[in-house]
Amino acid sequence: MERDPVFPPLLTSEPLAADRDPMAKAVAACAAGVDAGTIFWADREDVVSAAIALAPEAPLSDAMAMVPVAANGLSDALGALAPPEVAVTWDWPDGLRVNGARCGVLTAESDAREAAAPPHWLVIGLTVQLAPRVWTDGVEPGQTPDLTALWEEGCINITQRDLLESWARHTLVWINRWLDDGFRPVHESWIGRVENVGEAVSFDFGGVHREGLFLGVDDAGAMLLKSGVATQAIPLQGMLDHPAAWPPRV
Repeated sequence: MERDPVFPPLLTSEPLAADRDPMAKAVAACAAGVDAGTIFWADREDVVSAAIALAPEAPLSDAMAMVPVAANGLSDALGALAPPEVAVTWDWPDGLRVNGARCGVLTAESDAREAAAPPHWLVIGLTVQLAPRVWTDGVEPGQTPDLTALWEEGCINITQRDLLESWARHTLVWINRWLDDGFRPVHESWIGRVENVGEAVSFDFGGVHREGLFLGVDDAGAMLLKSGVATQAIPLQGMLDHPAAWPPRV
């Protein structure tokens, strides 16, 4: 039996059975007063499924920086564990891509919804597909080239424990950088891995279909989307009420 992951001293491990949802458990635990820094994770071999409870002392619009913080942590973790030729990129703001194909998602939940309101708690969820799977009834991974798993991309030696431990360490580093230096270093690392910047995009986010020119990301992580002559900022907190699904609908 593989040992449980070991996290840095500031983080606490909370293992769950394979059929439990770490995101749902973390949200319930936060509502009951769990300590910030607790990582809930499901004991699975095929998927890394985890959620970290946080209590950022900032308005929600700033606290949502924990999404790119977690993304940077995962990018750095895969950079350390995967072969050098493996490319890790992101669909703004929550979709993990490995060698161009979708491989996982981030989700977020909080007790706050107003941008200026400091949340009492914020949970960031992580799902990464390790092993190949049948994505829908009768559909094999080879028939869905936009979906992949780490083991299909040359990362056969990465285990759940390896990725959880590395993600926790690297995410803690990025949390400390955000606390010390603000969003700028987080943004600089994240934006270099975000897909389709400077290109026309068409996507659904926050329950709304969006189309336009993806100009970049502002200093709160919001997408700057130009449609016609108008440019709008689409804030990250749209994730809260419309979480990305995994496995995705195909």
